[in-house]
Amino acid sequence: MAKSKSAQMIVTPSAEGIAASATSAAKGRGPAPVHLWNPPFCGDLDMRIARDGTWFYQGTPIGRPALVRLFANIIRRDGDDYFLITPVEKVGITVDDAPFVAVDFTATGEGPAQTLTFTTNVGDTATADAAHPIRVTRDPETGEPAPYVLIRTNLEALIDRKSFYRLIELGTHADHDGTSWFGLWSAGTFFPAIPSAELE
Repeated sequence: MAKSKSAQMIVTPSAEGIAASATSAAKGRGPAPVHLWNPPFCGDLDMRIARDGTWFYQGTPIGRPALVRLFANIIRRDGDDYFLITPVEKVGITVDDAPFVAVDFTATGEGPAQTLTFTTNVGDTATADAAHPIRVTRDPETGEPAPYVLIRTNLEALIDRKSFYRLIELGTHADHDGTSWFGLWSAGTFFPAIPSAELE
């Protein structure tokens, strides 16, 4: 029995379909120009990015790094929501914390001339500067810090623990809004992490 026309138009988003669309739309290396695309919303996909950067599809970790990178290249954040975007479809995904994890960094120079360049778990690199700020939030109950760096428009990376410990060794005290803060310099910008008085 033939399906009705309306039934044929109902499409359930799938990781395979998104991957195929993303592959056909990919030009060169690096993130796709998702800010230029405005496709219709096609529903939510059972895909989740865990706090440690692991991508899950239907509850199972995605074991192919190339596939993870493909999806990572088409992610966009609108407000507090995350989507995978292709020229023809837009699907919602779940992000537990940040979509990326900064797993390493390089440091050159010292003081205000210092430059910190981060590498993420999906191969992005970004130098912390005024356009790619570092921010540190603290758990209101435990006080434990959670450091982030902006990688792409509205998309941050959680800086992993080993990298954060290395960053602390490069930290210094500087004036911020009239108060002394402990923080980091990169590309001529000071990023405050914690008030100096709280370290005494």
